[in-house]
Amino acid sequence: MTERIFVGPRMRKLANIVEAGLTRVEDTLAVELRVSDALADATTRYLYEAGGKRLRPMLTLLTSQLGGGVNDDVISGAAALEMTHLGSLYHDDVMDGADVRRGVPSAHAVWGNSVAILTGDLLFSRASQLMAQIGERAIRMQADTFERLVLGQMHETVGAQAGDDPVDFYIQVLADKTGSLIAAAAQAGVVFSGAPDEYEHAVLEFGEKVGVAFQLLDDVIDLSADPEETGKVPGTDLRAGVPTMPYLLLGRAADPASRELKATIDDGVARIADGADPAILDDALGRLRDHAATEATRRLAVEWSEQAIAALAPLPDGPVRDALTRFSRVVVDRSS
Repeated sequence: MTERIFVGPRMRKLANIVEAGLTRVEDTLAVELRVSDALADATTRYLYEAGGKRLRPMLTLLTSQLGGGVNDDVISGAAALEMTHLGSLYHDDVMDGADVRRGVPSAHAVWGNSVAILTGDLLFSRASQLMAQIGERAIRMQADTFERLVLGQMHETVGAQAGDDPVDFYIQVLADKTGSLIAAAAQAGVVFSGAPDEYEHAVLEFGEKVGVAFQLLDDVIDLSADPEETGKVPGTDLRAGVPTMPYLLLGRAADPASRELKATIDDGVARIADGADPAILDDALGRLRDHAATEATRRLAVEWSEQAIAALAPLPDGPVRDALTRFSRVVVDRSS
């Protein structure tokens, strides 16, 4: 992904700084994820060692260039927020019943739900310890972000209530569950590098909107016929009864074929919940992948990406703003 963001000679110096910073973040994660207990050591390192895009640390390193650049606090903040992200994956997979994550069996499939949940808790604890070393501002950032993560997951679990617009409700869930952490990563680079205060709101808005765009495109990719694109079984979320934007937009369609497809998906989800083979939805999800609702979701992702770019207006022209702009466009230009 860095090759698509840092394009041309003008970006070479910035790319080198970010690559060197990512190496330091990886080194920090390798140390901070070590636990003296053998079981906890294996579980906490499991998804970390399975890989990951490290988008959040990249953002922190990028926005730190708006201030004094990469320092120890920037590295610690980037690592702590990536650990928070990792912890959330353990919990998400339990609640969604996902069998695969990052191309490997999910943690709860290996060790069971209880161990997976406790591993997520341990990662949150380690992230908080790392933020505490930076200071009170970092602790507040971590606490506020974690609160939004939890509220987002809670609202997704309970679902839209009477009077809620399902699409607007879902966008808010994405802003809380995904956007808040990406926004915090962008904020951390500004705050911990001593960048001008007026940049903080801009990168917060940028990060939240990029997060929504990223997840909307993930909803498209989740329907991919090729699991290599997702590291998960195609349609994992819908098979587990978790609404995604293509499904919600399908529900707004009034034509008979769309109504029939939604009814087929709803029936399949109910049967899977009663123990049926998840493969019963293969055909219906293939039809949803080719439906106009999925292309509309892709367009919506692009709209949010462009809104994120517009939020960068207060930042000075230069390589950092250019890289953030490309970052926003790359996250919605992934293959599905």
